[in-house]
Amino acid sequence: MKLAFLGAGAWGTALAMAAARRHEVLLWARDADQAAQMARERCNSRYLPDQRWPDGLAVTADFDAAAAHGSAGLTVIATPMAGLRGTLVRLTGATQVVWLCKGFEAGTGLLGHEVAAEVLPQAAAAVLSGPSFAQEVAAGLPTALVAASFDAALRQRLVDAFHHGALRIYTSSDPVGVEIGGAVKNVLAIATGISDGLGLGLNARAALITRGLAEMTRLGLRMGARAETFMGLAGVGDLVLTATGDLSRNRRLGLMLAQGQSTQQGLAHLGHVAEGAYSLATVIERARALQVDMPVAEAVQTVVCGAATARVAVEQLLQRDPRSEA
Repeated sequence: MKLAFLGAGAWGTALAMAAARRHEVLLWARDADQAAQMARERCNSRYLPDQRWPDGLAVTADFDAAAAHGSAGLTVIATPMAGLRGTLVRLTGATQVVWLCKGFEAGTGLLGHEVAAEVLPQAAAAVLSGPSFAQEVAAGLPTALVAASFDAALRQRLVDAFHHGALRIYTSSDPVGVEIGGAVKNVLAIATGISDGLGLGLNARAALITRGLAEMTRLGLRMGARAETFMGLAGVGDLVLTATGDLSRNRRLGLMLAQGQSTQQGLAHLGHVAEGAYSLATVIERARALQVDMPVAEAVQTVVCGAATARVAVEQLLQRDPRSEA
């Protein structure tokens, strides 16, 4: 199968490497100089410097060439959420679209499948998500992902493309729930990073993850998702990884916020996108519009926007009235 990956960040490159162990893969990089450097070095030294590429992986800065390559097999959009709409617009006439990004679109507040429905309503759409750090996938370590789409044929195509060796692909017909899980878990990872940075202990971390999962599920159900999705890879699986793993950019941002750094300082130090910081405001907006209570996310928002210190935000959470867990 021919696969094109549009976006040469860490995650796009890592999954392209995994696919290239069996398929003919073309990776598109927006920066021509970066593409030329990767072609020479046979690695992405900017994001995955220690991982050599398989023979089946090539790179280009020619978007049209990459799109044509993917049209014969499968095109995977590997941009951040901010780049999804623009990339879809350039794929005029596409009949199948798949993306890896997680979050809500800034400004519109839309999830990926909602953006695709606006831009390419004629195309079958899918999202590939789940608990995954790019470094581990590139190294060939065991990873399980979920391919979610309303289209059964496209779900199977993703299995055919990626299910091999240490990479396992499960399927879901609930892309709404899968995308909500991928978006909200980044916000909750900032919360657990703040808690750990303040030294609040493992009990507090477990409580935050559990109550955060409840918030994610409430929002998902109100938006039409299925409850069982949040007990799967894109829900509790991705949440636990992102909230506890030291490779998580969102968790690391939370740690820096707990130390008194501003959001801008933390993002500059990371040097990578931390999607939770960008999608947080939209998560809150959609929750309020749907009258969904998300106190953990609200507390994170006060810290990220500088309205309260991390410690004050935690104190405000602890002062909430008792209530039923259900």
